[in-house]
Amino acid sequence: MAMRSPAVAGKFYPRTESRVREEIGQLFDLHLGRRPVLDPNGPRSIAGVVVPHAGYVYSGPVAVHAYDALARDGFPETFIVIGPNHTGMGSPVAMTTEDFETPLGRVRVDREIAGRMGRLIVDDPLAHRYEHSIEVQLPFLQYISDRATFVPIAMAAQDFETAGEVAEEIRNACRGRDVVVVASTDFSHYVPAAVAKKEDSAVIERILALDAEGVYDTVVRRNISMCGYGPVMAMLLACGGKRAELLKYGTSGDVAPMDEVVGYAAIKVTR
Repeated sequence: MAMRSPAVAGKFYPRTESRVREEIGQLFDLHLGRRPVLDPNGPRSIAGVVVPHAGYVYSGPVAVHAYDALARDGFPETFIVIGPNHTGMGSPVAMTTEDFETPLGRVRVDREIAGRMGRLIVDDPLAHRYEHSIEVQLPFLQYISDRATFVPIAMAAQDFETAGEVAEEIRNACRGRDVVVVASTDFSHYVPAAVAKKEDSAVIERILALDAEGVYDTVVRRNISMCGYGPVMAMLLACGGKRAELLKYGTSGDVAPMDEVVGYAAIKVTR
């Protein structure tokens, strides 16, 4: 069976297993004061999360809040990880049945769920070959459990109609299964910190209101440079959550002084 090799190990996160484990552990220690412990008897109330996908040094301080919440909630049977397609390669909406390799080992695709897709979400490995938005989430999942499985979905098309169709196909494919939908996105890109906070707050307000169409309207109307609004809309529409909570917001400027920053948020959506 073909396996996708890491595209951004050594760039967005370390290249070796020991360094990945060390860096992720330090992120949890520094920003939460504890390392995640998977609760096998957790309430399983989380239906979806929003998580950033930049280099760990910048987005990791925010991302750990989402993964700590997932560990305490108890892992589902599998994860649907939706990310934007930054490269533009491959199909407009694509999954792949290729397992992913990271420095922490192999992450298996849930082929039962993937096999139920194919109407809009087509099997196209090319869309995933160099895309980082999904890959960078996997070491966090592996750090918590080496048994985590997933289905990767890369969205180049991010209009509201497409997000609704993606959500419907996910719901149908996941019927009868316990899943969490992970929406991988960064928020404002390369703007002053005050501008990022203002613009990102407007989008986050719509996410917390579980208003997928409002997310789209806000991003488009205000011309916000959020890269993964399609995955966020698809997650909100697919998981049918009842409540959303902002776990952490930050920017790259919190890590090092810079004139222009990228915004990050960790949000959980519960049943």
